[in-house]
Amino acid sequence: MTDIFDVIADGTRRDILRLLLSQSSQSDGGTSVTEIVGELGISQPTVSKHLKVLRDAELVTVREDGQRRFYSLAVEPLEQIDDWLVPFLVDAYGDQAPDIEYPVGPLPGSAAHAAEVVGRAAASAKYAVASAFKRRGV
Repeated sequence: MTDIFDVIADGTRRDILRLLLSQSSQSDGGTSVTEIVGELGISQPTVSKHLKVLRDAELVTVREDGQRRFYSLAVEPLEQIDDWLVPFLVDAYGDQAPDIEYPVGPLPGSAAHAAEVVGRAAASAKYAVASAFKRRGV
């Protein structure tokens, strides 16, 4: 499997993921390549190339409807990033982590479930780090 960090290092792919996230609050049916091209203003071949990389990394899922393809964000692989990143955030901010506002509406069921899983993982990681420090007397 491709290193997820290499995949998300590309700005265009991050833009596609952001778009799919924002579109997921409006519909569970996915976003067509045509919509992605229109929203991001990049060519269809470029979008298709980046979607293939995202698909290979299992960051997006695809639903076929005749000749059309509809893409949706797959949140499970993003847990790898969360698991890697949380210790740095806990170390940097402790209990003073800044609030982050996202410009999206209510999450659909699958995204809400994923957010809950990520939140639990973050809380668990924070607890493990705090417990380790406590045992060491820090």
